[in-house]
Amino acid sequence: MAKYLPELPAWPQLPKRSRLENMYAQFSEGFPGLVLEGDKIHVERTAEFDSQLEQLYTASSEDKPHNYSISAEHAAGLHAFLALKEQHPKMVKGQITGPITWGLCATDREQRGILYDDLLAETLAKFLRLKAMWQERFLRQVSPETVIFVDEPYLTSLGTAFVSIPNEQVTILLEEVFSGIKGLKGVHCCGSTDWSLLLKSSTDILSFDAYNYADSLSCYPAEVNAFLERGGSIAWGIVPNDEGALAGESVASLYDRLGEAMAQFTRESIPFKQLVAQGLLTPSCTLASLSPEAAVRALELLAELSAKVRKKYTV
Repeated sequence: MAKYLPELPAWPQLPKRSRLENMYAQFSEGFPGLVLEGDKIHVERTAEFDSQLEQLYTASSEDKPHNYSISAEHAAGLHAFLALKEQHPKMVKGQITGPITWGLCATDREQRGILYDDLLAETLAKFLRLKAMWQERFLRQVSPETVIFVDEPYLTSLGTAFVSIPNEQVTILLEEVFSGIKGLKGVHCCGSTDWSLLLKSSTDILSFDAYNYADSLSCYPAEVNAFLERGGSIAWGIVPNDEGALAGESVASLYDRLGEAMAQFTRESIPFKQLVAQGLLTPSCTLASLSPEAAVRALELLAELSAKVRKKYTV
């Protein structure tokens, strides 16, 4: 990260290192009634549940996240990241699992996602707000400029038989988490979803898998245009995180693919230069599933592609 993304490094999540670093367990410390069983998260209304709940709500109302930190045991990459403060990056990126995804994967006693319990859903949003707030303050030891992304892969299931939650609830829960972030905030979804919900939210950056799903976002030209006009940025996930696809790509081929993805928006009268000026380049999604060699290759391609785009379109 330090080598290939010196201006905007992101701390690495390392789920192969420990089950505590999967995207659900990683941000679970301190949740009332939490029970970790292998890779699964359950919530039990234990004897301490009510007092833990009261403590959380008090901490949230007073903006005091210190009891909701993320330990090195759960995020070794985050704590190792402090070493980068000697390199003075312009900005640093953190991330947290979003309330929809976390709330569907963590279950109650009846094996239902806690998102379907009104009290637990509200509690979860306040909890993740505190986690995001703590993380942002922690990362400011490395750089005063930060961006915290809320990762929501399960938004791809909105509107299906598997996820029956109203759009209004999605917005309310996301905005609660966003409200704990003072710097830039982003949201990432690595599939197709109702992008209008996210484009109309208070997020500053929308991150999506442009390698596989550019078509899905291009179906919302009016919303994308309004998002850009208010100063929003799009993070184009144009470098694939699949080893087979990655092996077949080069800087030139990804440059062409990015141009094709952006062309779908220029045909809707969104200026190409605006897309570039208000754009970031990223991998399509996590690199955690790749071999170390393939992950390094993805970062190499990303850095080289960024340099090529900057050289051509910036003065």
